[in-house]
Amino acid sequence: MKLSILTTLLFPTIATAFAPTRTAFTASSSALSSSTTENARPDLPIEYEDDDAEFGDDEDWITENVPGKVVMNEIDLAKQVSALNQLEEKWRKERVYKEYEDKALLGWTPQAEMYNGRFAMFFLVVGLLTEYWTGVTIPGQIEEMLRVGGFIDVDM
Repeated sequence: MKLSILTTLLFPTIATAFAPTRTAFTASSSALSSSTTENARPDLPIEYEDDDAEFGDDEDWITENVPGKVVMNEIDLAKQVSALNQLEEKWRKERVYKEYEDKALLGWTPQAEMYNGRFAMFFLVVGLLTEYWTGVTIPGQIEEMLRVGGFIDVDM
């Protein structure tokens, strides 16, 4: 779940419950999202503003003297939203880079290095088995492959 969606869902509740005044802080997804986001976020329904009206008659609905209540003003809340947006952008860049690296087929990628190591181990074993069965050393096998391939002259 994206961090901005989480902040969109959490901050209206926090701001309404913890603000020194009882004014509701409506957090729209455009206000909380950074301007450099990759994809447009879907509008999420925020139904937290009228929870007091809906559940106010319930005796279990507590809005005053809540244990662990932290009072935050709008400036601190805006700083927190700004910091969360920066973290979201940093994590988005890391995710995009990791996706790019996972999809890359050529170059110095972890997948290419793993394949290179596996092929090297396989052909080393093949070379050792060929040396055991034929008596031709690994450098002799390489020389024979270069002669057959036409890279060096045939000297008999």
